[in-house]
Amino acid sequence: MATRHLLPLPFVYKTLPRSRSKSTTTALGRALRSFSSSTMASSLPPKKVLVPIAHGTEPIEAVITIDVLRRAGADVTVASAEKDIRVDACWGVKVVADALISDVASTTFDLISLPGGLPGSETLRDCRELESIVKKQAEGGGLYAAICAAPAVALGSWGLLKGLKATCYPSFIEKLPSDAILVESRVQIDGQVVTSRGPGTALEYSVALVEKLYGKEKADEVAGPMVLRDQHGVEFSFTEINPIPWKFDSSLQILVPIANGTEEMEATMIIDILRRAKANVVVASVEDKLEIVASRKVKLTADMLLDEAVKLQYDLILLPGGLPGAQAFSNSEKLIDLLRKQAESGKLYGAICASPAIVLEAHGLLKGKKATAYPALCHKLTDQSYSENRVLVDGNLITSRGPGTSMEFALAIVEKIFGRQNALDLAKTLVFI
Repeated sequence: MATRHLLPLPFVYKTLPRSRSKSTTTALGRALRSFSSSTMASSLPPKKVLVPIAHGTEPIEAVITIDVLRRAGADVTVASAEKDIRVDACWGVKVVADALISDVASTTFDLISLPGGLPGSETLRDCRELESIVKKQAEGGGLYAAICAAPAVALGSWGLLKGLKATCYPSFIEKLPSDAILVESRVQIDGQVVTSRGPGTALEYSVALVEKLYGKEKADEVAGPMVLRDQHGVEFSFTEINPIPWKFDSSLQILVPIANGTEEMEATMIIDILRRAKANVVVASVEDKLEIVASRKVKLTADMLLDEAVKLQYDLILLPGGLPGAQAFSNSEKLIDLLRKQAESGKLYGAICASPAIVLEAHGLLKGKKATAYPALCHKLTDQSYSENRVLVDGNLITSRGPGTSMEFALAIVEKIFGRQNALDLAKTLVFI
């Protein structure tokens, strides 16, 4: 976003003529109000948000909420309801919290948002300190929210949905308390309470939270660069040229490298969804340690270092985007060598967001291929003829545009390998469609 430069007020007064027309006076008034609003906004502390997590938390829901709210400028604290800050979320995704729930018990928050997942939602429900924090939030008229299983399992159990319209994951609808008003919206807002359905609605939910905290203008500003879908809930599709069968032997082996600055939403959605599809996904750190700090400061822990991962064989290698994460991939000789061997042998490989341009294009791995990338980086592609596609498959290569296309990207891979019906079934499980 372009930087706006404001002249000091004394200069404004000095340059105004002594005799002013009504329109000039009105313009001055608008300028003064704008200056005052900008000054006040810049001096206000950031909105404080709590996102609690636990073993078995749904990682897509947690990570998307954290990422999107931090994009909006919120001060998001990720707090573990376990005895340690290291949390094993669903689908083997390892997240490191910023603090324990006990560390933030006396903190005042502008928003508390509970991710779903099991047994994560149950652990959040049973955490007495968290229950006290959220009840205090509700009693004070503060904003609180939950997604997936958490509206029924946690908020409902605490009596915080009484007389309110609420939604949740489809199979938990009957577990909502009888004093709540059941709706089947993808995102439901009732006063200071926001609820939503599942991983496939997490982006919509998070943007709604931004709007509740900051207003529609900020929500639109945050949503735009993420390349969200025009219509949520509709069936997904992708563009394919030079089609070939995507084959593998018995167990699908996938490598997903991560690095400091990797886009956490993209990495998490890819890992989560492909593990749901029963693929063996190896998450490898390109750094010198397992824990990385992603682009919006979410801390993820890899399964192994790249030095160990390169010793294995993969049916598919997938690069999440984000800067400087993509640059770290591009600078890794071992990863680039592995990608070259993958491409030269006709095996499957792919990238999303910044990585098609920063990694694949930069190292000649798009030669003779059509690809797409993050909109602001498409100019770096030698061949931009198909760059407007959200997800593009060209033979053994798949590329995509950004966080808002990540779920389509992962589901397109599921479709290519396991068939359209399996991809649709998984999309419905995610409440993506």
